[in-house]
Amino acid sequence: MSITIRKATEEDIPSIHALVRELAIYERAENEFVASIEDYTRDFRAGIFDSIVAVQNKKVIGMVFFYMAYSTWKGRMMYLEDFVVFEAYRRLGVGQQLFDAFLKEAQDQGCVLAKWQVLDWNEPAINFYRKNKATIEQEWYNGKIYF
Repeated sequence: MSITIRKATEEDIPSIHALVRELAIYERAENEFVASIEDYTRDFRAGIFDSIVAVQNKKVIGMVFFYMAYSTWKGRMMYLEDFVVFEAYRRLGVGQQLFDAFLKEAQDQGCVLAKWQVLDWNEPAINFYRKNKATIEQEWYNGKIYF
């Protein structure tokens, strides 16, 4: 299985959007997924986020979706917003390749920290992150306000 890992282009936006929809379904929250392909395209063009994709036979099969953030305690930080591989391609090493590419991108950008969230019931993801020597915090609650 030949997989190419590369930075996303604007042409990849529909595939990235479809992967995020798959993630929303997996997380039992598809009704909360309201950002459109047009929103993604506008914000990608504006540099609001970036993505790295996994491609097989010209088809995007997985991606990491991230952006620069800042830790007031540590400094420059890359935030991993979403990380998903289409179900048919899971357990083939694609996720590890994408995660490694994300970590390299963060290091190349001068980040001292990479951060993300994982649902407490998502044992496969938690195990994946632990295998990669990540710290999984349990003492912080998430806060948010919608506009």
